[in-house]
Amino acid sequence: MNQLRPLRLLLLCALLGSQAALLCLGMPATAQDSSATVEKQFLIPETDDSMAGKGPVRRYDWMKQVWQRRRSTFDSRKQQDQNAIVFLGDSITQGWGDDFRGAFANRKVANRGISGDTTRGMLYRLQEDVLDLDPKAVVMLMGTNDLEEHATPKVIASNVQLIIKDLQSSDSEMPIVLCLVMPSSETKSRPAAKIKRLNELLTEIASEHETVHLVDTWTPFANESGDATVEEFPDLLHPNDAGYKKWKAALEPKLSELKL
Repeated sequence: MNQLRPLRLLLLCALLGSQAALLCLGMPATAQDSSATVEKQFLIPETDDSMAGKGPVRRYDWMKQVWQRRRSTFDSRKQQDQNAIVFLGDSITQGWGDDFRGAFANRKVANRGISGDTTRGMLYRLQEDVLDLDPKAVVMLMGTNDLEEHATPKVIASNVQLIIKDLQSSDSEMPIVLCLVMPSSETKSRPAAKIKRLNELLTEIASEHETVHLVDTWTPFANESGDATVEEFPDLLHPNDAGYKKWKAALEPKLSELKL
């Protein structure tokens, strides 16, 4: 019987998994195993089953890499970014830089933009990337990538509603600054008509919530056709320095009004 004990122990450990198996056998888990476990939590889920909301979730190889790298960085900054004004968005937000190029030198801000992200992806990562920071306020700019993936404005708006609901459940008095989707181009699968419709829905959402404050980030940029201009969006999607300065100018009155 004594000869069977090591075999039974090995079988039990195998059932418990690799980390538990090492501990079970009296062996320390390696730093590499620990690192792999930490990084695993920042992977985009392989299926939509565990993700709330509706619509597209991007799983391109480049997107997976950006998602994991950015979220790992966010996690490392969790303590220093406590009680910041948190910017939640996609590449337009990420492109402003983690220091926002000094645009908010008199405010504590945290950039939680991930290039390529959709509203459903932002909803999924909302707790760890935003709510865990106990934010002073949240600035939201989102939806343009959903349009490229052929989501309807109604579906996108429903995800925005869910994000707002979760933010308000965490802190019913926290200011939420909702930016309208910036103009782009039909050549980028973001036609003006769909952006306008989405912005109408976002405007309706803001009107229904006392703590949601709308900022018009469409009108200052759109040309007579409702599209972006190359002077401010060289690729008709991402703003250049002039574009970011104009976004800052649109935000400033609202941030000052809210005493942020």
